[in-house]
Amino acid sequence: MQPLDDKDVSTTIMNAASPAWSLGAAAGRRLAAPTKIDEVADVLLRLLLDPRDTGVTQATAEALLARKDTVGLRHVLMARSFAASVDTADQISAALDADPDWLTTEGADRLIKQLWELTADNDPGVRDEAARILARIRPREEWADDSAPEADWRVLPGLTSAQEAPDVIEAVEGPPVHV
Repeated sequence: MQPLDDKDVSTTIMNAASPAWSLGAAAGRRLAAPTKIDEVADVLLRLLLDPRDTGVTQATAEALLARKDTVGLRHVLMARSFAASVDTADQISAALDADPDWLTTEGADRLIKQLWELTADNDPGVRDEAARILARIRPREEWADDSAPEADWRVLPGLTSAQEAPDVIEAVEGPPVHV
């Protein structure tokens, strides 16, 4: 995407106020890209907290996270801390949780490093959100070890394989329930 000039920024800010969700979402994607993001921080926050449509929230959050920098992540965490609507908070959390960078070691390491940096942020909401996410992350040793047994059957004493688990569970609890 090409950098926005002053006229483009003004037009995009006007589009951000539109009741049409598609214009708001497009404005969020465009405004998330510039390097001088702090100049439009208030508009981005308004788009992230859009009370009319979570599609605007999602598009803006995803664009900010796609920057792959601490600044973009900070804006998303700040919005999550301000979210008054459950739907908006859930949409922002979903964008954070579904960030494709969590799927690669390099991306996850970068996100974790940025979250640690943001635990020292000046804004208490940003600090709390960063700490909340970090508290949910399991240590790499727990998930990176391919030889680790399946968690479903380890909790039942005496089992040596996942194949034994359904028989034991059925004998203890009755017929298995499929969800």
